[in-house]
Amino acid sequence: MSNAPLTILANYLAGEFENKAQAAAEPSWYVHLRLWQRPVPQLCSQDTFTFFLEQANVISGQPAYRQRILKVTKGETPDQLAGQYFALKAPLQFRNAGSDPSLLKGMRESDLVVLPNSGASIQYQTGAASYQFKAALKDGELCSFEYGGQTRYVYLGFDIGPQADTPQAGNILLKTYDKGIDPDTGRGLWGALMGPFQMIKQKAFEL
Repeated sequence: MSNAPLTILANYLAGEFENKAQAAAEPSWYVHLRLWQRPVPQLCSQDTFTFFLEQANVISGQPAYRQRILKVTKGETPDQLAGQYFALKAPLQFRNAGSDPSLLKGMRESDLVVLPNSGASIQYQTGAASYQFKAALKDGELCSFEYGGQTRYVYLGFDIGPQADTPQAGNILLKTYDKGIDPDTGRGLWGALMGPFQMIKQKAFEL
């Protein structure tokens, strides 16, 4: 398979995103978030792109949170790519690396922790002049992680591609479906409870 779809996806993902318009239209359901997806050059190769993900509540002024890693690679079939999410052994060590990428220079593979059930299948379609990508955890699984002495469960997924009505940074719209899940009831606890967060790319980052 050509590297073209993988490289295009990586370029779409690399950037700073916000859902300002969505938060203004539906403030009861969506907070105004800023999301950074920073390439980590020393953990990238010809067939793998690694991103440091971090987000912040724009209005609250609180420190950035939810530091994590996403790797995207070729998939098992010609029309598929693959994603893998990781936690960080010491997430606070890299806090604010979204806005200050120099903090990522010391990151190594040994800093990453594989999360259970965190592999994603990424399907893509081509249009007249663009690609559209859709990522979801395999077989509807829930990713799990330890927090506060308890096991927490989360659904992870996103869609990304150009949209005609998003004028910034190449018209890239990222829809994120991440939400915490009660494993006993299947009920959503936090996150994209009323539909995906609609994150418009504000700045592009070089790979």
